Amino acid sequence: MKNIVIGMLAHVDAGKTTLSEGLLYTGNVIRKLGRVDNQDAFLDTDKLERLRGITIFAKQAVIRTQSTYFTLLDTPGHVDFSAEMERTLAVLDYAVLVISGADGVQSHTKTVWKLLGQYNIPTFIFVNKMDQQGTDRDRLIGGLQRELSGCCIDFDEDKELLFENLAMCDELCMEEFLESGAVNERTMAEAIRRRNVFPCVFGSALRLTNVDRLFELLDGYTIMPEYPKEEFGARVYKISRDEQDNRLTYMKVTSGILRVRQPIGEDKAA
Repeated sequence: MKNIVIGMLAHVDAGKTTLSEGLLYTGNVIRKLGRVDNQDAFLDTDKLERLRGITIFAKQAVIRTQSTYFTLLDTPGHVDFSAEMERTLAVLDYAVLVISGADGVQSHTKTVWKLLGQYNIPTFIFVNKMDQQGTDRDRLIGGLQRELSGCCIDFDEDKELLFENLAMCDELCMEEFLESGAVNERTMAEAIRRRNVFPCVFGSALRLTNVDRLFELLDGYTIMPEYPKEEFGARVYKISRDEQDNRLTYMKVTSGILRVRQPIGEDKAA
């Protein structure tokens, strides 16, 4: 089974937490959809977050499918809390960048995109709020290709056109397309992992439109990174305290096994 850590990133008010809620609902983690404006979103648990209607602290949830164990990290979108978002980047295997269909690529979107490139994180794009009047799919995909990357590809377009676009962005996809007239899913997944291709999905998180399609792409087109398997290794991305003031350390285990009450960081010479 794959173990994949996915981060949800966006400019504030793009609908990132609503999409996270939709993915949790689609993955049967929650039975009822919460709403940011109703102050009952599953991942916005802090009182200040619910009061202001924004994500301030990175939160995590787990979604399981038959083939994948996803750890979903919902990060702040407001620029004032971008440090909290950036701390999570070191542990991400993939990212979902949420863009408002009503606004297109915004200033902070470009900042997040640059950071994703610096950390070499493969990225899926969900263009949200397509139910709003005035949104134009062709204009939006053109904006993504102009502002972010020419290899932002609509994965719901005609198959032949999809294969042609993939071939224009990735050499292995081109070789396969020239040989067979198609590109198989594993080759697509490898192109995504190399950040040569950025799959785009258009929908509405609030109405659950195409959220299942994004979930399907994440399940089918992600590849688990390879890590050493012997000595214990981990990356810490967050430290907080619980209600009893106990220190909590959040980490991504990259190798070995961490057992209950196992001491780590000991001086072996002592």
